[in-house]
Amino acid sequence: MTHDHDLVLRPSTAQTEAALNPPPGRTGGDLVVETLAGLGATTVFGLPGQHALGMFDALRRSSLRYVGLRAENNAGFAADAYGRITGEAAPLLLSTGPGALMSLPALQEAAAASAPVLAIGSQIPVAGLGGSRRGYLHELRDQQASFRDVVKSVHTVRSQSQIPSAVAAAWQSALTVPHGPVWVEIPQDVLLAEAALPVVTAVDATPEELAPRPELTAVAAHLLARAERPVIIAGGGVVRSDASGKLRALAERLSAPVVTTFGGKGAFPWEHPLSLQSWLEDRHTTDFLEDADVLLVVGSGLGELSSNYHTFAPRGRIIQIEADLGKLESNHPALGIHADARLALMALLETVPAREDPAAAERVRAVLAKVRARLAAQDLALEQEVLAAVRGALPDDAPSFWDMTILAYWAWSAFDTRRPNTMHSAQGAGGLGYAFPAALGAAVADPTGPVLAVSGDGGAMYSLAELATAKQYGLDVTWLIVDDGGYGILREYMTDAFGTATGTELDRPDFVALAGSFGVPAVRTTPQALRADLAASLATRGPSVVVLPARLRMFAPTHG
Repeated sequence: MTHDHDLVLRPSTAQTEAALNPPPGRTGGDLVVETLAGLGATTVFGLPGQHALGMFDALRRSSLRYVGLRAENNAGFAADAYGRITGEAAPLLLSTGPGALMSLPALQEAAAASAPVLAIGSQIPVAGLGGSRRGYLHELRDQQASFRDVVKSVHTVRSQSQIPSAVAAAWQSALTVPHGPVWVEIPQDVLLAEAALPVVTAVDATPEELAPRPELTAVAAHLLARAERPVIIAGGGVVRSDASGKLRALAERLSAPVVTTFGGKGAFPWEHPLSLQSWLEDRHTTDFLEDADVLLVVGSGLGELSSNYHTFAPRGRIIQIEADLGKLESNHPALGIHADARLALMALLETVPAREDPAAAERVRAVLAKVRARLAAQDLALEQEVLAAVRGALPDDAPSFWDMTILAYWAWSAFDTRRPNTMHSAQGAGGLGYAFPAALGAAVADPTGPVLAVSGDGGAMYSLAELATAKQYGLDVTWLIVDDGGYGILREYMTDAFGTATGTELDRPDFVALAGSFGVPAVRTTPQALRADLAASLATRGPSVVVLPARLRMFAPTHG
């Protein structure tokens, strides 16, 4: 008979000796970095600040790689991308007050896109906490309150003995589906005080799995088996759970057409006979989805962009598989299955019988033909030429990161993402300045090939300082800046709504000369030369900039 106490791992004599005699010169900051290393972290992002210096000093005594950016929101975007590419929690070290608050736009994007970011911020000394206003630099009445509405969970520390458990709990939270950003807060004096605690070794913080309830997948399998016109909407949850292979297997077994959301780009092969691609802002696609008698939604909340701006009115039965409980049936009544996409698709594959429908592929071709005909009726050759040039220049397996710019809006619908988890944009929260610092984070995550960032000139102005970061670390990122002299998409929105635009026109620098001043090679190109210039930049190791002066337009809205 085995007793619980028999399962406790007893330390060796050497381990006991090491624990009783920790090396001198360690602080609370060392406990942070030791815990991160014990959890399996290899890289941290961030920006030092007065109250956080204990953590940064400890980095030089650790094996962790530090990548420092020039602004906290950009460091957060880099950590976001690192988390998306690796599937690991990306540590983000921040200071108190302004430094902490500067990260909020990035953490909001990470939350919206379910990217695992472990933000660890400092706090004023313990004596100043609890509501008293003692006038410390960077002091906030309740700093953690600023994060509670943004991050997945908040973990506060008030003594050194709490550090390993708090960081481990945050790590587990960030990596339990749905992934997301978390916040850990540690006072300055706790980080700086000498640590007499043993060195932190391996830390167990295994994420919890979210399996579907079997009675629900049984009902879902029954509905799908009896469906006459099943259709699948594949969202970002399919990509994040590495379930694209299982999605394809299920779609082929059901002969079910698949449309991928903008966050789910790459979840299903673009040229597959059952692929409706990503034309979610097209009424022909919306009509087709509304006509499905059973609609399987996997890893999507059917939010604004995925529902053609909430004009989508399905007539059939919806089955929704979603790891984020708050998104389950939030927009449409459904058979809601709270589960990780991969585990739920596995369960369906075990029970759904094969269904033959030779006409399904023809119906898909008919919808895509209508989409192409609508585009052909508009004067949009330049836009399609530019997007085709980017696709032609970019290696199939190279990740790309897109800012909130007109070319990205085109890419959501029209870009062939040839591999899962290779196209990422800021459409989760919609903040500007995402693309370039996120691409830097991806290059840190995988330095073996090039990464592409795409920005407009307005969004690029948010991230210019990170050219120094790209140069300092030799990161292999090519930055395509589409220069149209302002906030192009807002210019279009305001002109359509009010007849004229206000606040959208911008003076901007000579981006080529500016990049050169950072020691980063840059070229000014044309739509005709874009493919060759972009391919050359992507093929050259290290950072580079390609500037395309062009005024692109959106395709006509097709909702409503």
